[in-house]
Amino acid sequence: MSSQAPATKTFTRDFTASIVVFLVAMPLCMGIAIASGVPPEKGLITGIIGGIVVGALAGSPLQVSGPAAGLAVIVFEIVQKQGLSALGPILLLAGVFQILAGIFKLGGWFRAISPGVVHGMLAGIGVLIVVGQFHVLFDDSPLPSGLQNLSAMPAQLFGLSPMTVAGAERAFLIGLITIGSMLGWEKFRPASMKLVPGALVGVLAGTLVAFFGGMDVVRVTVPESIVAAIALPDEGFLGAFNSTILVTAIAIAFIASAETLLSAAAVDRMHDGVRTDYNKELRAQGVGNMLCGAVGALPMTGVIVRSSANVQAGAMTRASAILHGVWILGFVALLPWLLREIPMSALAGILVVTGWRLVSLHHVRHLFQHYGPMPAVIWAATLIMVVAADLLTGVIVGLALSLVELVPHAKRLRLGLDQKEEGAQSRIALEGTATFVTLPKLSAALDAVPAGRKVLLNVERLRHIDHTCAEMLSEWLQRRRAAGAETVVHGDVSHLKGLSHA
Repeated sequence: MSSQAPATKTFTRDFTASIVVFLVAMPLCMGIAIASGVPPEKGLITGIIGGIVVGALAGSPLQVSGPAAGLAVIVFEIVQKQGLSALGPILLLAGVFQILAGIFKLGGWFRAISPGVVHGMLAGIGVLIVVGQFHVLFDDSPLPSGLQNLSAMPAQLFGLSPMTVAGAERAFLIGLITIGSMLGWEKFRPASMKLVPGALVGVLAGTLVAFFGGMDVVRVTVPESIVAAIALPDEGFLGAFNSTILVTAIAIAFIASAETLLSAAAVDRMHDGVRTDYNKELRAQGVGNMLCGAVGALPMTGVIVRSSANVQAGAMTRASAILHGVWILGFVALLPWLLREIPMSALAGILVVTGWRLVSLHHVRHLFQHYGPMPAVIWAATLIMVVAADLLTGVIVGLALSLVELVPHAKRLRLGLDQKEEGAQSRIALEGTATFVTLPKLSAALDAVPAGRKVLLNVERLRHIDHTCAEMLSEWLQRRRAAGAETVVHGDVSHLKGLSHA
């Protein structure tokens, strides 16, 4: 009996957490699909696969996978330039690349991407989502580029007339009600209802006002059957492969993997349970994206909003992520008529808030305060190029600027790592230069230390550490200390930017 009690408690917590994640995921799956320029059911299918399939295979048990705002912009460009049919072959190839990356244990290299590049990329994506979905708030369509969307925003606002309540005015009102309800609920919700997501409250408020007000606004279109939304490969599928699709697939695999592992690292900081196996997570994401390509759905990543909701709701195992996919499948199969009542401007309101939150100035302030101007420059350059050019250009510019940090240390990039086990403690001595080039080696050694074991970390002979390695090492120290594991640092860290605050 006693052996069953913990299992019963675990299932109960996973069950309730899965419902919370389902309620968070539903509006986001549809909204991200619309921002990607595809029908909303495509996002729901990705959510189902991300929950049931990837949830079962994931290397990060508490991470939730599904369509991500971070890929909406690049998918929108694919659909506009190459057509929806190109998405299948691209995702199939991207999935293969992710599986190979996991097999060849390249997960650590994705963690070596500069935080300035990652957060700059997410901030740029956030800007693009805000300026694109701003037009959907008026029941209008986004323009092809971020700069065009930005320049057209004043005309949308000045085009409103306080004397008439036509389609644009009604849609904008619904959008404002959605945003206001979402933000108001998150700020003032009672403690007893803290697990009810603001996005759900916002969509419900906008939908109810439109329904009972009899407002003629553009609403979500979903098929009668989820099966009708599945687009299996046809005879022209294999013939669609070309150099453009190959390059796009590499870009999606790279960005999806980086966002997934960034999210997984954040999830690890939220709980004391099983740590992420990054290579296993990459393989699971690859399987998921291959399936999404085969059924004509959106690409997926591990997503931090749903994952953090999962942890905060008390999830203990991967069962929660799997069940949330089951709930999405059941809802779409049984209640498609209810989804068709949701105004498009309500989903746009949710995405405007989501996009704005991706433009987190907290990250760039943190980088500047602890590591100086260069990481902040990388962040800003990545953001600007993502908005002004495209996602891939922004990431490439950011990575190129990251290499500039290596120039002063080009002749001495070696990191010496001496690790010894002495009784109940581990001794780790670092010597030389720690940069993103050596981060996989360093992170593998640190992650291999058992969670409860005492660690003596000697940095006396560490001459330099860049901001990417410093962030990783700082997070590792904070995670161990939060778990109550004794960790002692020997050596003066005042010359090692970023470590003095760990």
